[in-house]
Amino acid sequence: MRRAGLGAVLIAVPLALALLGPLFVPEEQTRAAPFVPLGPLGTDFVGRDAWHQVLAGGRTVVLVALLATALTYVVGVPYGVIAATARLRLVDEMLMRPLDVLLAVPSLLVLILVAAITGPGSWVLVGIVALVNFPDVARLSRAAALEIAGRPALEAMRMQGESWWRTSIVYTGRSMRRTLAADLGVRLTGALYLVASASFLGVGVPPDAADWAVMVDRNRSGLFLQPWAVVVPALLIVALSVGVNLVFDRALREVRS
Repeated sequence: MRRAGLGAVLIAVPLALALLGPLFVPEEQTRAAPFVPLGPLGTDFVGRDAWHQVLAGGRTVVLVALLATALTYVVGVPYGVIAATARLRLVDEMLMRPLDVLLAVPSLLVLILVAAITGPGSWVLVGIVALVNFPDVARLSRAAALEIAGRPALEAMRMQGESWWRTSIVYTGRSMRRTLAADLGVRLTGALYLVASASFLGVGVPPDAADWAVMVDRNRSGLFLQPWAVVVPALLIVALSVGVNLVFDRALREVRS
């Protein structure tokens, strides 16, 4: 229970800053010299108030990760279930073999290549992160659905004339809840890592954007002059990732019990 409470706190702080922080950022921000002790966290690499950048910089990281994770499951789970419940093995092979090719390519390479073709943008980054995570979710869903498809209860439903929607989507999807819940925490953490990596590499967001990962990258040159402009956004990203894992781990334990 303590781990779940700690996880909830670790999630609440960066999530509150990401969602509510931009409301407290003034429209006109004054600038000073880079990396000077002005304000709670000093200034960043171009002289902006680092605390204001922290308040404004979490929305991209958090919302893009959440939307990308949701899109991954919305597309990946039905894809895997359809492959597992296809009566023709050829259909299963045609659906799953292209995913093996995508899995063989490093995720960061996919991220950089697609971003270079499509250009920057938050929605582009959502699509890229979803594309990178899609093969894993589809394969996991297929594996879980294959085990469920062989259950006597499902065979009985088919003999009673139940529709494909009720057998393959409703019953199978409901039976996969624990598996998907166990995967969701890891998948969301992976999405946070990819979004932060993309921002750190300058993919999807401008190099001077108010973004926690961009702050870590662009302010590291002044780490020994004004460390808080690097340490605080880095800690917020780490806290959110650790908190998600703790909360989902506790939730999974309660479901099992």
